[in-house]
Amino acid sequence: MKIWSSLAVLFAIALAGCGEGAKLLQEKEDGGVVAYPFIGEQGPMLSSFRTDALALMKEKCGGLYTIVQEGETRGRSRMASPIEGAQEIVQERRWGIQFQCK
Repeated sequence: MKIWSSLAVLFAIALAGCGEGAKLLQEKEDGGVVAYPFIGEQGPMLSSFRTDALALMKEKCGGLYTIVQEGETRGRSRMASPIEGAQEIVQERRWGIQFQCK
């Protein structure tokens, strides 16, 4: 039973990461800031959402851009119920990239 419970929690965390992809949070004429969720064990560089974030930057700039700064940003905590009657707090981590168009 413990294995099923652990699998349910991992599944809920994976779904939480998939619920919201890369977003352009701050937009300027010559750049902006994008952010995306990542799973702690996987890390931000291997997140599938990093590709989406890089595509957003390329689209915004019409091609070339420079990454000015990147790092972990404020995430969020939320309640998840992977199994009926069981509540768990899920910490969602996010990575931010500040960029400037060339």
